[in-house]
Amino acid sequence: MPIPPPRSTPDPIAAIATAPGRGAVGIVRVSGPDLRALAQALCGRVLAPREASYGPFLDEGGAPIDQGLALHFPAPRSYTGEDVLELQAHGGPVVLQLLLARCLQAAAEVDPAAGLPRLPRLRLARPGEFTERAFLNGKLDLAQAEAVADLIDASTAAAARSASRSLAGEFSRAVHALRDGLVHLRMLIEATLDFPEEEIDVLSAHDVRGQLSNLQQSLAGVQARARQGALLREGIKVVIAGQPNAGKSSLLNALAGAELAIVTPIAGTTRDVVQQTIQIDGVPLHVLDTAGLRESGDEVERIGIARAWDHIESADAVLWLHDLTRRDAPDYIAAESVIERKLPAAVPVLHLWNKHDAAPGAAVPPDGLLLSARTGEGLNELRQRLLHLAGWQGGAGEGLFLARERHLQALAQAAGHLHDAGAHLQGPALDLLAEELRLAQNALGAITGEFTADDLLGVIFARFCIGK
Repeated sequence: MPIPPPRSTPDPIAAIATAPGRGAVGIVRVSGPDLRALAQALCGRVLAPREASYGPFLDEGGAPIDQGLALHFPAPRSYTGEDVLELQAHGGPVVLQLLLARCLQAAAEVDPAAGLPRLPRLRLARPGEFTERAFLNGKLDLAQAEAVADLIDASTAAAARSASRSLAGEFSRAVHALRDGLVHLRMLIEATLDFPEEEIDVLSAHDVRGQLSNLQQSLAGVQARARQGALLREGIKVVIAGQPNAGKSSLLNALAGAELAIVTPIAGTTRDVVQQTIQIDGVPLHVLDTAGLRESGDEVERIGIARAWDHIESADAVLWLHDLTRRDAPDYIAAESVIERKLPAAVPVLHLWNKHDAAPGAAVPPDGLLLSARTGEGLNELRQRLLHLAGWQGGAGEGLFLARERHLQALAQAAGHLHDAGAHLQGPALDLLAEELRLAQNALGAITGEFTADDLLGVIFARFCIGK
């Protein structure tokens, strides 16, 4: 697996690696060159490599700060590729802050009798810096490093499993298989460019057209899996919209399986947006219940309605809830017509006809879905329609790897260059064919970090939590 060469990172870093708040266990993590002296100063003893050692963590006067487990992972067999020291103490915020402060202080101390090297002064780690060092030192490629954060942030079990597959290198192996095919094809084309006097018809002799077609098919398969993985990571934004008292809050409660929104017969109860993330077949859906759409003289309600329209504009899907019990009322029909004219054309709309339990004989248009938020009628079909709208392919979850928007863009760029390469198979423009293949390889390399700008690395790792 091609990975970046190790880089020198002489300054040791330290951070609390567990989430803020109180807990049974808290971890302080340190990474840097040769941490033996630091470990001895903190623990008062020599730590055996990769063995948990129970004992006190000492302050500058030798008094115990806490009792816990200490582990020393000498380079290069560690998470970051440098020496790593982990101190597992009780999970109180004050204890962990004292222990972190002691690490920062102890790094500057010198014990001439110990015969151990003095460390540069420790500094606090930036967000994601431990994983960034793992990437820079060749322990992870960039797609695997991003999967670390995705695994932590996973909102569903399916997303966590897919992130774990990416962390294990499944996504990277698929990308490298494409890259190897591109390298082989480039070798054939560029050899012909370098030795034109041989007069070898490389296009037919090595079935370049067939190889390029196979690469395009393989890339399409990776794109399909990545798009499904992106759904597991990001989910879709679904806005419930409609006139007051159509049953929007009842529908949110029914989908979530909990009483999240207030439901009353009084029109205009919902003034602000109520949001809940639910999952259907492992796909997270961010469902928003919004204020009823109508003309209102109430200032607070007008603000809520304006926010509703803002969310509708940015939605991935709109559930337009119609009220079957008022379907034939002239004022209701007129208001529905006003809403329809204002709905953005680019946003998919599912027409839901609610309160079927109160109007059992009512008919609906062919594209509508009958449901009752009160009884649950139609909810299962609604869930399946939402999955279909999102592009989810049921049954594919176990073979997916989590992907990000930048991965999808890189794969699309590679597909575009392969398409353009096919246009140069006819005629003498082999140099243009070779260039398109090179650009496709670079696009794939951006996924794993082989061809990645430093400013992109800064953006990626800045979104990690501190201590990771």
